[in-house]
Amino acid sequence: MGLTPLDIHNKEFSRGFRGYDEDEVNEFLDQIIKDFEKVVREKKSLEEKMNQSEDKLSHFSNIEETLNRSILVAQETADEVKNNANKEAKLIVKEAEKNADRIVNDALAKSRSVSIEIEELKKQAKVFRTRLKMLVEAQLDIIDNDDWQDLFEIDTEEEQNHIDHSYSGSNNNY
Repeated sequence: MGLTPLDIHNKEFSRGFRGYDEDEVNEFLDQIIKDFEKVVREKKSLEEKMNQSEDKLSHFSNIEETLNRSILVAQETADEVKNNANKEAKLIVKEAEKNADRIVNDALAKSRSVSIEIEELKKQAKVFRTRLKMLVEAQLDIIDNDDWQDLFEIDTEEEQNHIDHSYSGSNNNY
């Protein structure tokens, strides 16, 4: 710094033959000293305010930098969460598709199995019907057979003989 209020106060001027009025000069110098001290105080005050403002600016710059980093981290985290959610959704869809395919394939396999079983039951029913028909026809053949007529005639002869025997036996008692 150049000139100080103390430098002004201690300044001595050489005297000349018809120089300035010493009292006026001293009064003027006193006024300059007061004004200069005021300017120096204001300068110090402004420097302090400027230092405080620079500290605040530095503090806010740090906050801004921290916020910017936080925003970047939040964006990266959001992107990561979004990507993970998309991956998980794709996995869920793939798993659901696999399950759906498995369920459809199981249903088709069961359907084929049931169709085969139905065809087998139809074949068994046809075989059973054919055998039953053959059995019933064989029984009808037996019923329609002439041997039955002979059997009926034998019974009739025996009954007649039996009746005759019974009748003749009852006459003997009389």
